[in-house]
Amino acid sequence: MTVQNPVDDLAQDRSRLGRSSTAERVADILRERVIEGFFEPGQRLSEEAISEALGVSRNTLREAFRLLGHERLLDHRLNRGVFVRILSADDVTDLYRVRKVIEGAAVRRSGQAGPEAMAVLREAVADAATAAKSGSWQEVGTANIRFHQALAALNGSPRLDEAMRQLLAELRLVFHVMHNPRSFHEPFVEHNRRLLELVEAGKVEEAGAFLDAYLDDAEQLLLRAYEPQGQPLTF
Repeated sequence: MTVQNPVDDLAQDRSRLGRSSTAERVADILRERVIEGFFEPGQRLSEEAISEALGVSRNTLREAFRLLGHERLLDHRLNRGVFVRILSADDVTDLYRVRKVIEGAAVRRSGQAGPEAMAVLREAVADAATAAKSGSWQEVGTANIRFHQALAALNGSPRLDEAMRQLLAELRLVFHVMHNPRSFHEPFVEHNRRLLELVEAGKVEEAGAFLDAYLDDAEQLLLRAYEPQGQPLTF
């Protein structure tokens, strides 16, 4: 099986960057790639390869790396370079603590959601089901993240949308600890469908309780993949 180099794949994103490209736009692209599962925790990012793939200067790329470092997605290691961050069990616990606040509030506000917002949720559920049928578990994980981003958007807050986007990028890095992606992602295809069903039916309290149990289960599954001391597994 040929393993694709995720940096090589960045070349197709070059068209998104104009001649006046900013570090923020480069950071957006790299963040999206993290969310899509292209970069793994502990992976060293080559300045030369990425700047060439995107057609941007080293200085622009370094600023993008700095921004993603502030978002806790990258680690700068002295005299070694820039690496995709490896999250700990404590990080997992904190991420889920924040998720329960943001997504729980969104579910309880879902009665105010318009048809466009609900369409985005339905599309993410459908995409996950399609990917699961073809055994594309990385794509299932991406569709799952899109579902929860759309769910958080029901809060109607651009600031919460941004916070959720950063949180879900971190969460995607956590997913890599699961050595059997199917066993982790498959149950949540149905969970998302059921949650959407409750939201569409206007059963917001039942949906909120379902979400709480759902997130508790996901958190425990991920925590069991970590060593007892709360240290991340070696990649």
